[in-house]
Amino acid sequence: MFKLKSAIVMGFAALALAAAQNVAAQDKSIVVASTTSTVDSGLFSHLLPLFKAKTGIEVRVISQGTGQALDTGRRGDADVVFVHAKSQEEKFVADGFGVKRSPVMYNDFVLVGPKGDPAKINGTKDIAAALAKIKSAGATFISRGDKSGTHSAELNLWKIAGIDIAADKGQWYRDIGQGMGAALNAASASNAYVLTDRGTWLSFKNRGELVISVEGDKRLFNQYGVMLVNPTKHPHVKKDLAQSFIDWLVSTEGQKAISGYKINGEQLFFPNATVPGA
Repeated sequence: MFKLKSAIVMGFAALALAAAQNVAAQDKSIVVASTTSTVDSGLFSHLLPLFKAKTGIEVRVISQGTGQALDTGRRGDADVVFVHAKSQEEKFVADGFGVKRSPVMYNDFVLVGPKGDPAKINGTKDIAAALAKIKSAGATFISRGDKSGTHSAELNLWKIAGIDIAADKGQWYRDIGQGMGAALNAASASNAYVLTDRGTWLSFKNRGELVISVEGDKRLFNQYGVMLVNPTKHPHVKKDLAQSFIDWLVSTEGQKAISGYKINGEQLFFPNATVPGA
């Protein structure tokens, strides 16, 4: 009888250990709140399997505009925030919601529009002059209107152009409150102008009559940064696993993986992290 009880106890112990190990294995995951462009461009589909193969850590992505992603981090609903609005990222860290901001990569914004070019701006490199012509012509312009990094960049460019878009927008300016893919689809459907990050544009299939109207202006530079959500403020943050992801992104291996992501031979993102030990 004693042996039987011991066997039962040992059996339960083994089951408990197996269950604990299974939970631990399932728990080897993190949540990353990130801008839609890292998802829509296909970058994460390229990077995350490489990271998981190396570390065994699964990354679950919440795809949002930058403003929403930062709010997700503020609430502690993510372990990492990976976005592209430097001033907002720095405030996120300064306010104690993030531990440190690390630059990861960059690309640029482009203004795309219809081949017919009602504003007569195709091929120009002055984004401020181009926006002024769009307003003057009353040509349809699609704005994301979602407090994303791209939306913030767009609003800043209107200011640079000397236009108070909140006061001066008319029926030609369509604020849709949606992500980059939806904005591009809306522009394609209505033959409108829209500001987009180049990565999402290169991966976008439903272009219709859209072409790049304006590119190459240094004011279209688009920097991405990554931050660990502060575990002091949110103790449930998986600090070690999350930091492993951040460290990999800025490592030589991670930076090489970013530069290696191409569509039709064209590189979408350009790594510019300060690589430790480099």
